[in-house]
Amino acid sequence: MTSTPRTAFILQIHKNPDQVNKFINQLISEGHADVFIHIDKRNKPNLSGEILGNPNIRILENSINCEWGDISQVNTTILLLREVLASKEKYDFVCLRSGQDLLVRDRFKDFLLDHKGKVFMTLRDVNKDNLGLMEINWPKMTRKRYTTAHPYRIYRRIIQSLYRKGMNIFPNKNKWPDDYSLYNGSQWFSIPLEVASYIIDFIDRNEWYYKFFEHTLCPDEWFFHTLIMNSHYKTRVVNANFTFLKWGEKFSERSSPQYLTNEDIKAIEESGHYFARKFDEDIDHSIVDYFANKAKFGSSTLSEIDQDVRTLV
Repeated sequence: MTSTPRTAFILQIHKNPDQVNKFINQLISEGHADVFIHIDKRNKPNLSGEILGNPNIRILENSINCEWGDISQVNTTILLLREVLASKEKYDFVCLRSGQDLLVRDRFKDFLLDHKGKVFMTLRDVNKDNLGLMEINWPKMTRKRYTTAHPYRIYRRIIQSLYRKGMNIFPNKNKWPDDYSLYNGSQWFSIPLEVASYIIDFIDRNEWYYKFFEHTLCPDEWFFHTLIMNSHYKTRVVNANFTFLKWGEKFSERSSPQYLTNEDIKAIEESGHYFARKFDEDIDHSIVDYFANKAKFGSSTLSEIDQDVRTLV
């Protein structure tokens, strides 16, 4: 028997159960991980019975409508973290991923074993231009994804333009402590279990923190980053989340990762990343099958995992 600790993957899913199952198989097939799944409430009746039945897979009973740009993204992650902690399992890491991700490179487990205690998330400098996302209490109708020149998308730009000119017409009236700095980045992360426990303990003891972000825009890209970077775990943060993305260039695609196809395989493999998104089997099932059959979370044997330790480049 190996003493290798298990990893908890927490997934947010809303579609394509067959594709999700292929991703889950990549994660659990070698016995190194458990998967905790939140199914969007609007899709749960159709998807619940389609997800693999396995002792290493746990579907949350509680579910919410998880919407782009909204605090519901944060709520979903909090639900998943609570479920992991309630399991009482001694996981090494908790890794947040999307149901439209896939592993695209082997041995991510080996990498985690060699970097115990590190916090992996992407971070960007916060400047005055994007600080407005947090200093504005955005109307609900503006906290949605619009892929056309929708009136609410234009309205959102007007609100931010006015803010940059010194006019905040929807101010966030929740006080932000002077000694706290704001940080942002991609929502996907890999964190030690002790950091997951710290996050839940902090928000349970500090109601002001959640309230500040409740009506901001895209709080999932700020909430956890800021909390961790204002804690003693700041020194453990590595600016990486190991994810290949292809960003759109057109107006309708500019703020979203684009669907990956067979034409992207070379770029994905050359990137050296462990994950890529986003995949959709209805767009191109062949690239889904290619990586689902190629990459696994761990190594070929448990003994190799214990012996073959990789270093961060």
